[in-house]
Amino acid sequence: MTFSKYLVPIMIISICLVGCTMSSTGNPTPREFLQYDDADIFQLDDYVFSNAQDVEWAQELEYALGKHVGEITKQTNKAIRFTNGTANKLPVGTKIFETDSPVYIAIVDGEERVYLKMVEG
Repeated sequence: MTFSKYLVPIMIISICLVGCTMSSTGNPTPREFLQYDDADIFQLDDYVFSNAQDVEWAQELEYALGKHVGEITKQTNKAIRFTNGTANKLPVGTKIFETDSPVYIAIVDGEERVYLKMVEG
């Protein structure tokens, strides 16, 4: 009888612990973005970068173009096929540059497009 008295609290604590450890706190994945039709992303160094054309503060930043950090080598709309160098809208061959600000720049036909690194936090 005393064992059953402790069984319910132990089960509740176990469920809470399992639930807490199963929650995701990692960085966003391509799958999370590609569910939206207007997603414009690329992956580099295992991070997803998202187009920031609608992010007012990112568009207003003044920045100096830094070093070349990558290039788009593949294009796909399938999350499972995303690897480093993959984009869903940027054309293959697009060069990616870091800046002295939080934004990264993709240069397409001489035009600079602003992207932000998507990190959890």
